[in-house]
Amino acid sequence: MSLDSDVIVDRRRMRRKLTFWRVAAVLVAIAAAVTVGVLAAPGGSSALTASGSIARLNIEGLIRSDQARVEALERLEKSSAAAVVVHINSPGGTTAGSEQLYDALVRLKAKKPLVVVVEGLAASGGYITAIAADHIVGQQTSLVGSIGVLFQIPNFTDLMKTVGVKVEEVKSSPLKAAPNGFEPTSPEARAALDSLVKDSYAWFRGLVKERRGMDDALLEKVADGRVFTGRQAVDLKLIDQLGDEKTAIAWLVAQKNVKSGLPVRDFKLAPRFGDLTFLRTAASITLDAFGLNAIARQIEQAGVAQAIEHLSLDGMLALWRPAASN
Repeated sequence: MSLDSDVIVDRRRMRRKLTFWRVAAVLVAIAAAVTVGVLAAPGGSSALTASGSIARLNIEGLIRSDQARVEALERLEKSSAAAVVVHINSPGGTTAGSEQLYDALVRLKAKKPLVVVVEGLAASGGYITAIAADHIVGQQTSLVGSIGVLFQIPNFTDLMKTVGVKVEEVKSSPLKAAPNGFEPTSPEARAALDSLVKDSYAWFRGLVKERRGMDDALLEKVADGRVFTGRQAVDLKLIDQLGDEKTAIAWLVAQKNVKSGLPVRDFKLAPRFGDLTFLRTAASITLDAFGLNAIARQIEQAGVAQAIEHLSLDGMLALWRPAASN
């Protein structure tokens, strides 16, 4: 019995040691991942683009207000990069976020020669972003345009009637929190929203007209909400030239006196520590690697919940949404 007891004690001691070293390894791995992320960020030691190079900046996905991105672009202004190539692949996003990004790129353009390359898509807010540049290059099959604004809200009136639920409210005036999705939209509320949409649309049109040097007739042709291919967009003055990054760099050399043959280096925006996406991913992978699968699954589920939350874009939208196929 004594021997068996010693064996059990030894096994428990070994388990405790194994658990300790697993946890320690996880913490070290997470710390290392965070360090790499910080160094890769614009504020990190390797982030500022080296002297005598061209910075490559990627704008992808939905565009929302992002102060960290603005601050990163301000750091790029002060860097020693010779020029900036902005690659855009975005369906747009909120009008406020698109305007914020446009303004930040305009300020950057005042400090550095800047050119835009449209990858797959520069629509709505993505196109607002693109016209911050004086020269836009796109591929022949890129999609460009979708000049317009929308405001969407789901209406659950019929569903509420079906389930027998009624939302009661007391508000200071008829247009307070209208529309709310729980009752039919009143003509007054619809008119108020229509005024907002038209005002933002007029701002968007004016921006395109000014930045792209269009007359009223051409503006009417391109500002009906459609997207155009790169081939069409050249003739419509939505973009300046067909090509890719090499084409954009050739323009910088020819028109902005940027030295030929400079290397192009990625300028990475800071990881979004505010929503812990970077830390969550690093922690999940590390825990999974060390056999702590249950904890890893919980972290991944939290990430899914947050991704669903990010699908809800608040406010006025400058967003291209192709119709879903049946």
